[in-house]
Amino acid sequence: MTVHRLRLPLLLLAVAALRLCYIHLLWSDEDYHLTAALQILHGRVPYKDFWYDKPPLAALYYTLINALPGWPLRLLDVAYVLAACWLAYRLACTWWTRREGEAAALLLAFFTTFYLPAAVIPFAVDALLLVPHLAAILLAKQRRPLACGLVCAVGLLVNTKAIFIAAVCALWLASELPLFALGIAAPLAVAACVGWASGALPSFYLQVWQWGLLYAAGSSLPNATVLALRHCLDWLAFHATLLAGLLVMYPSQTRDERLKFGGWFALSAASLLLGNHFAPRYFLQLLPVMVITASHGIVIALHRWKRLSVVVLALLLIAPTIRFGSRYATLFADNLAHREPHWSDVALDLDSQNVAARIRALAKPGDTLFVWGYRPDMYVCTRMLPAGRFWDSQPLTGVPADRHLSVSEAVYAGPAAQNRQELVRTRPTFIVDGLGLLNPHLAPAVYPEVQAWLSNYNLVGTTQLSRIYRRR
Repeated sequence: MTVHRLRLPLLLLAVAALRLCYIHLLWSDEDYHLTAALQILHGRVPYKDFWYDKPPLAALYYTLINALPGWPLRLLDVAYVLAACWLAYRLACTWWTRREGEAAALLLAFFTTFYLPAAVIPFAVDALLLVPHLAAILLAKQRRPLACGLVCAVGLLVNTKAIFIAAVCALWLASELPLFALGIAAPLAVAACVGWASGALPSFYLQVWQWGLLYAAGSSLPNATVLALRHCLDWLAFHATLLAGLLVMYPSQTRDERLKFGGWFALSAASLLLGNHFAPRYFLQLLPVMVITASHGIVIALHRWKRLSVVVLALLLIAPTIRFGSRYATLFADNLAHREPHWSDVALDLDSQNVAARIRALAKPGDTLFVWGYRPDMYVCTRMLPAGRFWDSQPLTGVPADRHLSVSEAVYAGPAAQNRQELVRTRPTFIVDGLGLLNPHLAPAVYPEVQAWLSNYNLVGTTQLSRIYRRR
């Protein structure tokens, strides 16, 4: 391979490798799945043996690294980003030329690196959908309906939002729908049989679909329309390069191509409506269509107005580079100096690491843990398992984690009360209250049965954000 051909892979690797600066940190959208993977590795069945409100492949993905944080986790992230970039390259090459492929790969690497860390660093279900998304669209473009359906089914087993990807592919493969439907149905049927045989299927419906729909419908954010508009404008401002490329590309396409891209964009944008709060990570569903279309627009612009286009591209890319690149530099310096980062976004994780260190100093082999709140990183850092099905307080309070720091209104009150009765029959060695100091309205003492249960434990440590209890 010549030096010229190595240039693109090395550049992609360098950009993707920036996430190694986060080597000592965990995010709530990844440690939840790491903890689920840890339980699977110990022979527990998701949904049946432990509560898990996401499709199964999100947890199984992290079993590839034995549910380990640190270097294994971040190297897996790098590999995933590079795989997504390769698919973006293939898709743009299939549509146009190698120049578009290189542009698409670079754009995807850049925008999965230089954006809000909570959205692009953790590979939870929204980020994990990037590879199935790009692969399904590539197969639809190549008119391979059976394989496309199989990939869409894999996507659905990662994130239910893959239904929007399947809808795009169905529109493009309208004349070959039976094969496409077969491709989707076969893996889902196998997964359903496995779920039925393991006894997990009824709980899967309850935890993934019922809880997920209550979560989506129960968002109580004030001024939701204004907030949604602001989040959309923020995202477009930092991704102005992609928007500019799309606007240059669109008029140059045939009517059929414009309809294809328009349908892909519209259905991807429709996925943002789920949950009613337009979280930054939701916009990852828009990234593939924006990257692919912008790649052609940028190539057109560089061909027609080379000098002007280079200047405009540099100006558009400098804002996200400065805004988000400074964090990589700061974290790199912190890592070299072996100091904790002074950054509010990671305060919960640093507190969890402190709690985990204290528990490890007291724990014996076989000890178990329960964390009240949503702090799954404690399980990852201690390598301990919960004593029962529940390992955070969402299904016990009925208040989802995205809002339980500020509100106490339950969306799941009745079943949550039943779940608390199940919880108090367990006897974990350690209990950590990681929520009561942050939102006293959802502290364990608010619930009489939990308060009585907690009376069997001694307080053995406190941190700024948590209380640690050990069974007498």
